[in-house]
Amino acid sequence: MNKQKLIKKFDKQSAKYEESTRKRMLGVWRNRLLQGVQGDVLEIAVGAGANFHIYDMDKVRLTAADFSPMMLQRARRLAEEMHFQVHFIECDIEALDFPEHSFDCVVSTLSLCGYEDPEMVLRNISKWCKPGGRVFLLEHGLGKNPLLKSAQRLLNPVARKMSGCHWDRNIEQIVQRSELKIERIERYWNGMVHLIWARS
Repeated sequence: MNKQKLIKKFDKQSAKYEESTRKRMLGVWRNRLLQGVQGDVLEIAVGAGANFHIYDMDKVRLTAADFSPMMLQRARRLAEEMHFQVHFIECDIEALDFPEHSFDCVVSTLSLCGYEDPEMVLRNISKWCKPGGRVFLLEHGLGKNPLLKSAQRLLNPVARKMSGCHWDRNIEQIVQRSELKIERIERYWNGMVHLIWARS
């Protein structure tokens, strides 16, 4: 999908993202995943700021990146309401760059579904993390049930057109092929939702 079309798609969805952020959707999984996030933290594809309420503002210096200006507008508004100092960057994550070893932690929640090259993004995450830095991923992908997998693959073109994300990605395999060192994986919703703790 053309990147500008994808950005416009997420701009249009930003109000729904803000609503789900304020309702703290997926809050149990986000809270479970993000315990221990501290130091210099990069959150990629920050959306409307759904993870902000989980971070300990006294322990986190957050850099938040997204390619959607409308998403960032809503995330900025939330950060201001919370009196949370956040450095925002409007940029295509697949074109984003930082010096090596810039961050103690990198967070991605529900973003690997959208990239053309998710493995490249994970390689960059590994590079941007300090040695032994922590990586926190909450992602959706192929489930465990064969019938469910078939349905996800069948519906993937429609999902890609409507929401801009892939439903048919093998998240564990993608992360395993990266340079990250997986510490723990938990799967929910018939294996479709992945919580992954890793290190650079």
